[in-house]
Amino acid sequence: MATAAARTAKEALFEWEGKDRQGKLQRGELRAGSEAIVSASLRRQGILVTKVKKRRLTSGKAIKAKDISTFTRQMSTMIKAGVPLLQSFDIVGRGHPNPNMARLIMDIRGDVETGTSLSNAFRKHPKYFDALYCNLVEAGETAGMLELVLDRLATYQEKSLAIRSKIKSALTYPIAVMVVAFVVVSIIMLFVVPVFTDVFSQFGASLPAPTLMVVAISNFFVHYWYILFGTIFLGGYFFLQSWKKSIKMQETMDRLLLRVPVFGKLVRLGALARWTRTLATMFGAGVPLVEALDAVGGAAGNIVYLRATEKIQQDVSTGTSLTTSMQTQGVFPPLVIQLTSIGEESGSLDSMLSKAADIYEAEVDELVKNLSALLEPIIIVFLGVIIGGLVVAMYLPIFNLGKVVG
Repeated sequence: MATAAARTAKEALFEWEGKDRQGKLQRGELRAGSEAIVSASLRRQGILVTKVKKRRLTSGKAIKAKDISTFTRQMSTMIKAGVPLLQSFDIVGRGHPNPNMARLIMDIRGDVETGTSLSNAFRKHPKYFDALYCNLVEAGETAGMLELVLDRLATYQEKSLAIRSKIKSALTYPIAVMVVAFVVVSIIMLFVVPVFTDVFSQFGASLPAPTLMVVAISNFFVHYWYILFGTIFLGGYFFLQSWKKSIKMQETMDRLLLRVPVFGKLVRLGALARWTRTLATMFGAGVPLVEALDAVGGAAGNIVYLRATEKIQQDVSTGTSLTTSMQTQGVFPPLVIQLTSIGEESGSLDSMLSKAADIYEAEVDELVKNLSALLEPIIIVFLGVIIGGLVVAMYLPIFNLGKVVG
């Protein structure tokens, strides 16, 4: 085991050129331990090697979900067009602008070339290809409809990315404004208000109540800024760490998110859209319902739906219908349950779940548009009150400056 691991670790990616038995020029890439191994492997395939060069590893951007989605769509298109699998990998890998993604594609190609199934080649990279992805590809290989499964996967990924992006943008905007407002207020309190305070102290007159309050807050900022900022940053850091590592914390926060006014509805609709879309995609690809439910809960992106899915899976495995089990969880709205019931009775569960996903994705679109239109004036008013209030409080003594001087 140790020897095999060491040998694998020393492998590198080599670019090669050569001529096949018909004398045609061929090019490709192969992962191996040395140039000699590459040459020997190609000779066994009937290729007369003319050039072997170790590929220079260049740094690139991190591989993102968008890269995987694009790769899936490209592979689906290539295979549907009748391009052989290995050649499809070559075309997609060589044309990719991200060197890291290109290396990943060629690694998978190398595994497939040596006889590994496509699903098992993907399973070697769990960071980029989750259980849902690998199970669907395996189902496609077994049923002989890989191009159809890849097309479904690409559509699923594109819709999931779109829904996540919309929810993220809707949630990020107010948070970003709050952060900017805090930074602006901090600068005013630390550097601007003290200057005004020094000017006011020279006149010896009593200051208005709003001005005194702002001066008091400014003094707190000046004298205890390290405690204030330290508490905020350290508190935020430990909160995020506990959210990532503590299951109990995740469950508490996910439940709270679903109850937040307006934004909670957005999170719930997004979770339902992903849940129904994932189950529709897997069931439509021929994955048995009990196995499909394994990946569905996590795809929803909310631990409340993960727990509900685990209970549904237990019920379905003991013979309970999907509709009945969903009704007992209390987290699925009547629309989903009705469509699921129709799908089970008519034998078109994947079609009904896809319709439910379409409905919820459309609702997310509409809600995000309404939120954007609603939030802009609210945020403008909020910033106006905060910043404008500070400015007015500091200029009130100046309005009375003539009386003080007189």
